[in-house]
Amino acid sequence: MFDYIVAGCGLSGSIIARDLAQKNKKVLILEKRDHIGGNLYDYKDDSGILVQKYGPHIFHTNDVHVWEYVNRFAGWHDFNMRCMVYMQGKFTPSPFNNQTIDDYFTAEEAKEIKENLRIAYKDCEKVTIVDMLNSRNPVVKKYADFLFEHDYCLYTAKQWGIRPDEIDVSVLNRVPVLFSYQNRYFDDKFQAMPEKGYTSFISNILNHKNIVTELNVNAADRLKLDEERRVVLYQGKALPVIWTGALDELFHYCYGRLPYRSLRFVWKTLEQDSYQKAPVVAYPEAEGYTRITEYKKLPVQNIYGKTTIAVEYPLPVNENADAEPYYPVPTKNSQSIYEKYRAKADMYKNMKLCGRLAEYRYYDMDQIIDSALQLCHTIG
Repeated sequence: MFDYIVAGCGLSGSIIARDLAQKNKKVLILEKRDHIGGNLYDYKDDSGILVQKYGPHIFHTNDVHVWEYVNRFAGWHDFNMRCMVYMQGKFTPSPFNNQTIDDYFTAEEAKEIKENLRIAYKDCEKVTIVDMLNSRNPVVKKYADFLFEHDYCLYTAKQWGIRPDEIDVSVLNRVPVLFSYQNRYFDDKFQAMPEKGYTSFISNILNHKNIVTELNVNAADRLKLDEERRVVLYQGKALPVIWTGALDELFHYCYGRLPYRSLRFVWKTLEQDSYQKAPVVAYPEAEGYTRITEYKKLPVQNIYGKTTIAVEYPLPVNENADAEPYYPVPTKNSQSIYEKYRAKADMYKNMKLCGRLAEYRYYDMDQIIDSALQLCHTIG
């Protein structure tokens, strides 16, 4: 007999299960996929290169508590992520920085742009593209228009399948414009990759006698919603349930489907040492795909004569697509639909929600960990 049911064996579900297990609660995890770890799942391909099945994940945080937590379950290598954008026939750093100005403008133009940025933003180290697009300084505005036209606009349209003016401004603000030559993608105090990979990291979290994990099981099929009593039932019993999956699926799409974006990966192993100048490169002007990840560089792996790349093609998740939901599409309409599902979920006294899908939020890893740990304080 179990004390808790956790739906989903991704990062949030694994953390919550571990916390409950340490409180001497017996936990059953129901996982739809055939592996643990959710979108963090990684493995070695036929060339011996460690790849991430669902796209690149780099751990980064400023939260000491979160950093101490992950170090309980894995050793970590320091890893400062560097990304690039390929546009107008050139590679340039991402986030855009002073090197970008040098890459696309004459020396005289570059000097003028940098000077006007300094005047407009004084001691700021970075600003959002939205701030620059709204600038009254004509030089700043012209530079912002260039970046938006050749990157932000094109990338957003492909990634999210909607016009930039429809997307929540928080998405455009995720990647700032820097006023220096600093070329690290993140500026967090702690940036690292697990020494033995993310699957090993998750496996260590789950390694407890009080945790049982069942794979290839759709929790939505195992759980019954008792609307009259307002409880979720497992095998006829109202056990506490932690739901980390998509909320519209749990309620059988009664308010319609929440819009998600998914990804299709085209994998290639090439007989060469290197494919591109950075581990992850965005290609906003390319047809169909958004970015390419070269996994031998994420982190650096000493394998010679071969390299494995994954080309990412965004696509919508709908009733006809056999596609995994990756990213909630943050629009006013989608948030309105989610709030209906959230209100319905809150009616069920023995169910808690946690994670990117259940909360319909674009979380980074450290945010997921923090959210899960906060929930742990209230249960068990």
